[in-house]
Amino acid sequence: MKTGTLYLIPTILADDTAAQVLPPQVAQRVAALQYFLVENARTARRFIKSVVPQQVIEELRISVIDKDSTEAQIQAALQPLVTGQDAGVISEAGCPGIADPGAELARRAHQLGVRVVPLVGPSSLLLALMASGMNGQSFAFHGYLPIERGKRVAALKKLEQQALQQHQTQLFIETPYRNLPLLEDLLNTLHPGTRLCVAASLTAENEYIRTDTIAGWKKKPLPEIHKQPAVFLIGQ
Repeated sequence: MKTGTLYLIPTILADDTAAQVLPPQVAQRVAALQYFLVENARTARRFIKSVVPQQVIEELRISVIDKDSTEAQIQAALQPLVTGQDAGVISEAGCPGIADPGAELARRAHQLGVRVVPLVGPSSLLLALMASGMNGQSFAFHGYLPIERGKRVAALKKLEQQALQQHQTQLFIETPYRNLPLLEDLLNTLHPGTRLCVAASLTAENEYIRTDTIAGWKKKPLPEIHKQPAVFLIGQ
């Protein structure tokens, strides 16, 4: 029996930007699918309706797979694909599988012999790296740093050492309401010559991207990035 295909469907990073950041193939694929594996059912339904207004949401099958889903739940969610049905993966924002629970779905799909197809769309990590002017040949993403300040400062020092010794760009994120405390720790911890990029609200009208040395950052007021999704990068 031929298996179905698992489509990794990118979503928008900022409200009302679908026409600018998503190619037509995304809406075409969403319109053709009846089964979706999503990180959040509410936001997924809203996204589906925004790109395919004629889609009848009540007729769709939507299964939630998030960071707390078990292996058994992932297996069960993929079972329809084993018997031939296609499905789409939709995460909260950006590209499924990049710092996202969708990676587990893709991993298990490969093990089951299910075809995995990524669709083109915005990734905040890649957009930030592109705009930073830092090394795009060698980079590493570390997700969230420790919340406790002492551990966070130690982590920043370690990442700075890796960036400088390996000439490798280091990327990380923070819960939006803790952006400014993290930025202050960056400015107080890193060496004056280390370069820092802050990329916030990517693709939105209030998008903010700046790369400068720590010494340069200290000469200007801090950006208004409180509660804005942001990516932080350090490098040479």
